[in-house]
Amino acid sequence: MFVFFRASLSLVPAVLISMLAPFATVKAEDSLQQVSQYAQLDSAPVTSVNQLSDVQLTDWAFQALQSLVERYGCIAGYPDGTFKGNRAMTRFEFATALNVCLDKVKQRIDAADITEMVNKGDLTTLQKLQEEFVTELATLRGRVDTLEPHTNQLEKQQFSTTTKLEGQLIIAVTDAFGDASRSGNGDDSNLAFSSRLRLNFKANFIKPKGKFPKDELLVRIQASNVINPIAPGNDARLSFQSGSNSTNDVFVSKLQYSYEPSEQVKILVATGSNTYFDDWDVINPLKSDADGAISRYGRYSPIFRLGGDTGIGVTYKPNRNIKVEMAYLAKNTNNPASGLFNGGYGALAQIVFYPNQKDTDTKIAFTYVNAYNDNGLGHNTGSLASNLGGREVSSNSYGIETNVKVSNGFQLGGWLAYTNARALSGEVKGDADIWSWAVTLAFPDLGKKGNLGGIIVGMQPKLTGSSAELSGLPRRDPDTGFHIEGFYQYQINDNISITPGLIWLTAPNHNEQNGDIFVGVVRTTFKI
Repeated sequence: MFVFFRASLSLVPAVLISMLAPFATVKAEDSLQQVSQYAQLDSAPVTSVNQLSDVQLTDWAFQALQSLVERYGCIAGYPDGTFKGNRAMTRFEFATALNVCLDKVKQRIDAADITEMVNKGDLTTLQKLQEEFVTELATLRGRVDTLEPHTNQLEKQQFSTTTKLEGQLIIAVTDAFGDASRSGNGDDSNLAFSSRLRLNFKANFIKPKGKFPKDELLVRIQASNVINPIAPGNDARLSFQSGSNSTNDVFVSKLQYSYEPSEQVKILVATGSNTYFDDWDVINPLKSDADGAISRYGRYSPIFRLGGDTGIGVTYKPNRNIKVEMAYLAKNTNNPASGLFNGGYGALAQIVFYPNQKDTDTKIAFTYVNAYNDNGLGHNTGSLASNLGGREVSSNSYGIETNVKVSNGFQLGGWLAYTNARALSGEVKGDADIWSWAVTLAFPDLGKKGNLGGIIVGMQPKLTGSSAELSGLPRRDPDTGFHIEGFYQYQINDNISITPGLIWLTAPNHNEQNGDIFVGVVRTTFKI
């Protein structure tokens, strides 16, 4: 029995009784793990009942909730801003809510801040509630007492009190077969073993009073020796291959700072390889290079790769159905001769539509990219001709990307991209058209929670026509090759996953004179 139930302190709001009393007969027996999950729901304080999106003025318990939230602060919602008032409640969960409310009332009593008196019947009801749940309340207090020394130990052993360290190690075994030589000499590829290590240091400088404003600084250190399994060419590049650095040199691969003043706006400034697209919505649930697609092409539309590696991006969400994203990324910004605005760049704009506010997996996006590069387009996928390498190129690209959540275990998506490019240097100048497309099938939680199955079928970038025979390039790619990819990411535990996969390339480099190529991959990912 709490000490504050002495006769001189018997001042408990009647609304607390009316709100909690109907649950006193709950009989379900549940594990302490459920208690822990429930206790974590109040991740952000709720100061107004209007913050709970699923609570309406017409609900029978609206006034009780309003009083508990706004007068006593002892009710909190779920992280998604809902209360879920129709969800069944266990005895342990009820005890958790009861304990919070009792503590809040005691604080008011101690501060002599109670303005409502209760009658003897109400006090008797609350006392019966305490007696009914005395076991659960004692269990909760015991868990809190046990938690404190564990918390102190974690604080002493953590990497830093201000910076969070996340590590990721990829170990891959790969082999290419078929016409892997690209010369008609068959398979001249051997079994290869490679790895990539990333250390992400994350720090925050703003201590938010609520959810916003918030910020994050990311510093990434990387070392990799992953190389293209088929050379020359781009169509067999792996998703976790990082640029041209393949000698395990340690370097800073990304610096990124994001600031979110509100739920509607996010500003990101970054430099490094593939700077923006860890956060950009590329509309593909298979985009992760550590847990998703095993090919570079399978991650997202190649038009997202046009441009530089240093710049700024802004995301604006006017409502829950629309998101607008814009970015400017420049190349060689450390060179005073080019700087931010006198060299290669990519200016991107995208509108994302969410038909159903409650289903963020179903969406469609329209993307536009204006880019300039002094050495071809630089998407480094598809045929060699489609990259227009070795010349200055300006381009306008247009893309449609979509993904539909058909069920909890299946999502269907894909993209279509078109680039109109103009060669600005070389003996012959002219226009060129490049097309690409893909269909993606995602199978979340296939076999067990955390697993992911994926199938990607598409056509990597293909030069479909040009206004003149650009020096060193054909007017068009002679044939059409297809990219067929399948993988299955099996989650061993929270920190380890293994992903076997296969890439099948028909008519590589969009040329039927090249035999089919198969690339087998077994990727193991470790995370801390």
